[in-house]
Amino acid sequence: MTTAPAAEAAAPRHSGAIARPLRIMMLGLRGFPDVQGGIEAHAANLSRRLVELGCDVEVIMRTPYVPACPGGTWLGVRVRRIWAPRLRGLEAVLHTLFGVLYAAVSRPDILHIHAIGPAIWTPLARLLGLCVVVTHHGADYERQKWGRIARQVLRLGERVGMRMARGRIAVSVTAARAVQRQHGIAPEVIPNGVTLPEITDGTTVLHHFNLQRGRYVLMVSRLVAEKRHLDLLRAFHRAQMNGWKLVLVGATNHSERCCASIVAAADNAAEVVMTGFQSGQALRELYSHAGLFVLPSSHEGLPIALLEALSYGLRVLASDIPAHLELDLRPQEYFRLGDVSMLAARMRGLCREQPTPSELSAVRERVARQYEWSRIAAQTLAVYHAATGPRPAH
Repeated sequence: MTTAPAAEAAAPRHSGAIARPLRIMMLGLRGFPDVQGGIEAHAANLSRRLVELGCDVEVIMRTPYVPACPGGTWLGVRVRRIWAPRLRGLEAVLHTLFGVLYAAVSRPDILHIHAIGPAIWTPLARLLGLCVVVTHHGADYERQKWGRIARQVLRLGERVGMRMARGRIAVSVTAARAVQRQHGIAPEVIPNGVTLPEITDGTTVLHHFNLQRGRYVLMVSRLVAEKRHLDLLRAFHRAQMNGWKLVLVGATNHSERCCASIVAAADNAAEVVMTGFQSGQALRELYSHAGLFVLPSSHEGLPIALLEALSYGLRVLASDIPAHLELDLRPQEYFRLGDVSMLAARMRGLCREQPTPSELSAVRERVARQYEWSRIAAQTLAVYHAATGPRPAH
């Protein structure tokens, strides 16, 4: 495989020898494509760019989420499906264990574990002689769905993952500072990324859901408690935005206790549309024609959905949690977490704005410059090389 120039720049040079492609195995995610989740989107984008940089990438996926892949590849990424139980609290941990054991046989140059829960198996992977890199996507023990024991397991995963991995990455400055404070270790900050999209004129999905261009507030996320959908539903009702609709994009997971209350609140409001999970052209249309994007979360790593909204040049409104503040939005594009009245007022104000084409273009250019996936892949590749040191030649 020919190595791309960016990969050559990141790779160590050894005179008289041609380094073989770096073999990378990724673990800790459910799967992709068309699987909802920030880690899933991160791994999908990162893995394909690493292939473009000349790496040999294999991603371990969970059987309940992805069908068998024809040819066992996706955009040059090798796909390996390994069984996982569909049980909250056990699914990720057991699947990662099976993945580590598979890696012990396969012997990749890098085992890249995503998220602090799966990172609990870092000591076993190191004991088996594997070179482990861990990406910290956020303090998952802060999520509302976990009980006391699960939170302790997640904290342990963070501790051993950050302390025992050969390479450590955090997707946000917030996460990196927390790791430095708690564990005395400074991970590399490599953010989530975004691909600058082409804004589409298509309106098929708008017609399907009876939406008007520029006359709906959009939220794209999993239906979980920390996303605070109910705050947004209450604020939208209070804002009294005549002629506007609220569009919630995300799959309903009935194993999440908060889903029933979100669905019930949405069903009681004629101006609220729940689209279910959307991807591809349908999601592009929803982003392209929204009047405002809102993310009221209480917990995030560095939200890809918010980056995507900015990549379309949308006006955005986000809660003032540290991960959102890192994006350095305008003051009127933040509201106090949980303050429904402030959220309603800021929504009304932003929906009255009519941004100029130059303003929209400036937003898109800034996001493309700071969060471009190819640059993020090259930074990740540099972490891999630092973790492995010189590699054997053919």
